[in-house]
This record gives sequence, C-alpha cells and structure tokens, in this order.
Amino acid sequence: MPHISTLSSRHDSGFRYASSHEHNDFDSLATARALERAGMDSAQAEAVTEAIGGAVGSTDTVTRSDLDALRADVRADLASLEVRLIRWAIGSALGTAALGVAAVGLLFRLLG
Repeated sequence: MPHISTLSSRHDSGFRYASSHEHNDFDSLATARALERAGMDSAQAEAVTEAIGGAVGSTDTVTRSDLDALRADVRADLASLEVRLIRWAIGSALGTAALGVAAVGLLFRLLG
C-alpha cells in the first residue's frame, strides 16, 4: 500500500493538488487508527484506508505541473486559433470588398 504523509494546501477551487516538490506519501497506519478511534471497526478501517491509498496512488492523479502543462497547451491552441480566425476575417472582408467593387464596375458597364 502506498505511504502518504504530505498533503498539499487547499486552494480557492476546493481541490487539493500536489506541487512538484511535494511527496505523494499516504500514512495508511495513521489513517486506519484514526478511523478506528472515530468508531469504525478494524476491518472497515482497513478497507477504507486501502481504498483511499489506491485512489491517492493512482496514476490518474492530477498534479499542479499537469495542470500547468495543460494550461500552456490550451493557451497555445487558442493563440493559433486566434491567428487563423483573424486571417479568415481579413480574407472574408477583402473578398467582400472585391465583390462589391466588381459589382459596382459591372453596374457601371451595364448602365453606361
């Protein structure tokens, strides 16, 4: 079972995450004893502690560095999308202007 002794600080979102310098240690014995002191029988305390240890030791745990990397990727994607959108808008505006000029020229030829 993993051994977890350090928890990170709580942030405004209410989620807890470990920064890169923190250890991912879970004190299973202390957890089981605390549950027993709270009135849980030994078998239940061990089962709950094992479940918590499995969840905390999971590879699905997101760390601060994971979130920072994801944030950087999303910002890069948004910047790229912004550039493409601006190019599309400018191209559309120039195309519309060109059509307008062509329509006015055609109108003058037809009427003139």
